[in-house]
Amino acid sequence: MQHFHILLRRHWPLALLAGGLLLALLWGMLAPLRGASHELLLEVRPGPDAPTAVRLTLGVQDVLLLRNASAAPLVFGPVQLAPGGEFRLPVEEAGEQDIPCPALPGGVLRVRVVPMPDPGLERLRWRLGNFAHAIRTMPVQGPE
Repeated sequence: MQHFHILLRRHWPLALLAGGLLLALLWGMLAPLRGASHELLLEVRPGPDAPTAVRLTLGVQDVLLLRNASAAPLVFGPVQLAPGGEFRLPVEEAGEQDIPCPALPGGVLRVRVVPMPDPGLERLRWRLGNFAHAIRTMPVQGPE
């Protein structure tokens, strides 16, 4: 035990960092999931960078809010949206569905609905996946 105290005293910044990392991981595993809105906004613009798949999570983000950001009407499944128009698609069960949308690359939007993750590693994995997706889809802006 004495040896542990000497190591802790000598390497306290590293021990503090490790403790903080452990607390962050525990929070990610156990904290309840909530958000400001159940909607996931998808602005559809013609072009090669338009998304071809979205992931919704039951109880957290379970409404797809589709916004037509183009100057032409948009067909999304059986719905036609005017320029600037919006359509909300609520989901109630897990699974995958392909919805025809000719304005997107491939002409289809794959909507994947996953159940709310249970506390533990599943919830931590879900949070890390959302964080990675947010980083990947961040808009690139140059200096002003």
